[in-house]
Amino acid sequence: MAEARPTILLVDDEPHSVSAMEMALEDEFDCLTATSADEAQGLMADNYVQVIFCDQRMPGTTGVEFLTDVRERWPETVRIIITGYTEATDMIAAINEAGIYQFVTKPWHPDQLLMVAKGAARLFQLSRDHDRLTLESKYLANTANAKLEKQRAALREGLGFENVLRAPNSPMNQVIDIARQYASFDVPALIVGEPGVGKVQIARAMHYTSLRSERPFFELNCAGLSEQMIQVELFGAKRGAFAGLNSNKVGLLQKTDRGTLFLNGVDTLSPQLQIELLRVVQEGAFQPLGGHETLTTNTRLLTGSHTDLRAAVADGRFRADLYYALSTAEVAVPPLRARPGDVAVLAQNMLFEASQSHGKTVHGIAEPALGFLENYDWPGNLRELENEVTRMLIFGQERVLGPELISRHILQAAPSDEGADRRADQVLVGDGTLKDRVELIEMRILRETLTRLKWNKSRAAAELGLSRVGLRAKLDRYGIAPPVNQET
Repeated sequence: MAEARPTILLVDDEPHSVSAMEMALEDEFDCLTATSADEAQGLMADNYVQVIFCDQRMPGTTGVEFLTDVRERWPETVRIIITGYTEATDMIAAINEAGIYQFVTKPWHPDQLLMVAKGAARLFQLSRDHDRLTLESKYLANTANAKLEKQRAALREGLGFENVLRAPNSPMNQVIDIARQYASFDVPALIVGEPGVGKVQIARAMHYTSLRSERPFFELNCAGLSEQMIQVELFGAKRGAFAGLNSNKVGLLQKTDRGTLFLNGVDTLSPQLQIELLRVVQEGAFQPLGGHETLTTNTRLLTGSHTDLRAAVADGRFRADLYYALSTAEVAVPPLRARPGDVAVLAQNMLFEASQSHGKTVHGIAEPALGFLENYDWPGNLRELENEVTRMLIFGQERVLGPELISRHILQAAPSDEGADRRADQVLVGDGTLKDRVELIEMRILRETLTRLKWNKSRAAAELGLSRVGLRAKLDRYGIAPPVNQET
């Protein structure tokens, strides 16, 4: 018997918008449509709806008002707002009042809408499974408790250090050994590394390997946030603390009581926030924005820094007492360029995840392509690698993705023991004679062009303005050879 498809309710006062959403989702979901909050209320009463997509700006009842009512009557339904506006006050109100799962901004892309819908339906199912297991634990005593513990153990394992992908002899092995040792001691820990190296993943693994693993884990990236926004998210805020805040906001320090909070980007905190954070670390005390009472929390604080905090302390940009309070334990996560062998493992895994997410079947990345990816030094670390793999998936026409799909600046990067030079301008300002430096650039262009054209020498010669004899002479001169079975 086929499993029933999830039901999604689409609410928008513009019929063409409803039709567009339905077209994007109807292959995967059973779609109900409504052009007003009243009509949507009736459909909710008569149908088992898992997910709602609702436009914010509707005449009469707004999306937030409608979803606030849905939250009270059908709390398990996952609620999503579609809006052309992203004011911070509107977002805070929507999260507080309607319990919004996610915002989708206009104009949206069909693939984006479908990905959000799948995630929401999965969340609904996980919530139902959690409720079912909780009920079993109440009434089935030891049997249900054992089953629940097995589920929790599987969750911890899935979010623990076993989930940090790496090659067998990766430098990450030592990092994980250190982090695992610190995880079981209930002390503050500082995780240092360049943006995109995976500090959040290490922090999450430390939480799920600690004695607090049954309690909540939250994260907040302070980089790019205003001082007020950080205060609101971290400490909470009282109604009326600033314009547009019509209800109390619970901060992460309250939500993570007896759990773990990972505060990333602490190197960007203002002097005032550093003082407030020091009080949290030393006393477990804080004040909500706009409030006068002092609240306390028993939260384990893990922090992340993109830069060397010791240098910031020496320069007077970071408080020494806060640095020492945060760094009882310190874990340094290396950049991707310092993790030989890991790129191939990570790239293949990222490809299969992207393949599932976008519904495009592939079998993997070809060995020559993995060689180019390994030779690049990835200044953007995991995020840059993920973007590159996704781009290869989008443009790939075959089941195995070849090196011709790789971005040109990566193909031109010269492999070396110290890491690849990423751009031609690094050669222009480097050392060596004019002849040597020109030849180095020429060699990179030749390799990139031939790889991109799948080693079709006729096409490469035509593109570069060379004869086939001239091209072959240059290849022989520089010792550039094609991968096996690509000679044309």
